[in-house]
Amino acid sequence: MGLDPGLRRLALGTLLAAYPGPVPPDWAVDLLADGLAGHTLFGTNIHDPAQVAATTAALRAGRPDVLIAIDEEGGDVTRLAHATGSPYPGNAALGAVDDVTLTRQVYAAIGAELAALGINLDLAPTVDVNTADENPVIGTRSFGADPARVAAHSAAAVSGLQSAGVAACAKHFPGHGATVADSHYELPTVDVPPAVLRERDLPPFAAVVDAGVRAVMTAHIRVPALTGDGPATFSRAVLVDLLRREYGFTGAVITDALEMKGAALAAGGVGPAAVRALAAGADLLCIGAKVDADLVAHVVEEIGAALADGRLDRARVEEAAGRAAELAAWTAAGGTAAGTPDGLGYAAALRAVRVEGDVAGLTAPLVVQVHATSTIAEGRVPWGLGPHLVGVEEVRAVAGETDPEELRRLAGERPIVLVGRHLHRLPGARELVDALAATHPVTVVEMGWPGGWRPTGARAFVTTYGASHANGRAAAQVLGLAG
Repeated sequence: MGLDPGLRRLALGTLLAAYPGPVPPDWAVDLLADGLAGHTLFGTNIHDPAQVAATTAALRAGRPDVLIAIDEEGGDVTRLAHATGSPYPGNAALGAVDDVTLTRQVYAAIGAELAALGINLDLAPTVDVNTADENPVIGTRSFGADPARVAAHSAAAVSGLQSAGVAACAKHFPGHGATVADSHYELPTVDVPPAVLRERDLPPFAAVVDAGVRAVMTAHIRVPALTGDGPATFSRAVLVDLLRREYGFTGAVITDALEMKGAALAAGGVGPAAVRALAAGADLLCIGAKVDADLVAHVVEEIGAALADGRLDRARVEEAAGRAAELAAWTAAGGTAAGTPDGLGYAAALRAVRVEGDVAGLTAPLVVQVHATSTIAEGRVPWGLGPHLVGVEEVRAVAGETDPEELRRLAGERPIVLVGRHLHRLPGARELVDALAATHPVTVVEMGWPGGWRPTGARAFVTTYGASHANGRAAAQVLGLAG
């Protein structure tokens, strides 16, 4: 016997699904008509603005109050500009500038662009305080390492996004910034007492709650003092006692993707993870990026079985679906964002560039871009100075594999500009810089989280605090290499 239609619709009302390709398949639209709360768009769903607008219109044909979500953080995490890189700097650059008015303007511009395309839920901003230089998944997605600065810019970002009628979703509660593992692959642990979280990690969440943020995303991290052996996503102590009762949040709690190993492995699969998240107090379950009709049906069946055997209370699922519906209703009211100043993102990125040393006189250097992998959150987005260089040779190198002597031969008498991301934690990168600087004038451009490392012997160290298209243009301009 199949699941009761009423229970099926109720369960669907707590789910954010996804689908492959630029055109929503029939099943994705049909599920919306059956009660699915919404879909998340990823880079594979996006070709150009006209196509995205057609996509959101097709989804609304299935359900007028659909939630259409996206990870559009600016900076290193962009879906709309995944083919070229974002025209906006990310949070680390905005935090470096430290102008909350600018942060609000940038996020208002992002929100206006999303609203024009029919997207009403941005899974941003990242409000984690990045206190671990080795953090592999937050880094430049954070406004910085100072809780007060991150709090101020987080509130400004939420205000900017929501002025456009796009719901903001602050992430990742109770704070992913102190981790040295990636929750896409494992369950990171932050083994500190709650008092440390309140002082270090939670001030930005308090600030966004005060700013009226409509949604908060959970973190698949383990905080033993609060969560025991499981992630925060499955913890009532975190989602109810801390977030709702202590911090007064009344909006929708959205899970990070349940397909991530930090949740799926801890629960024994996406379906069981959905049940545990609902029981803990989550309202809207982000299934993940690789979703089909069978996976949605499986999750719905798991929720139905949990309702039948008492693991889930119906009132709790009704509460969750109700909060998801309230979120959609809020977005339907629209926003009042003003127009975007021309070149806002590029001007902001230029203000963020920091130069230590001397970059004058870089005539026709050899630019060496050091290969760096991308996280799942970032995806494969172009980065570097290449698109902005005029009359300058650029080559690629792999730290630990490329022979410095070969780069010296290519450079000849020319100075070298070495461009990288997170060089301080890239094996072989420091050694490559030192070897080149021993014989050549070397300028290092760091487009990731800079950390505390500085190269010895380099002529200059340039920090962009991000690798977006805007960051790359800003760096090229500061170096005098742009057209």
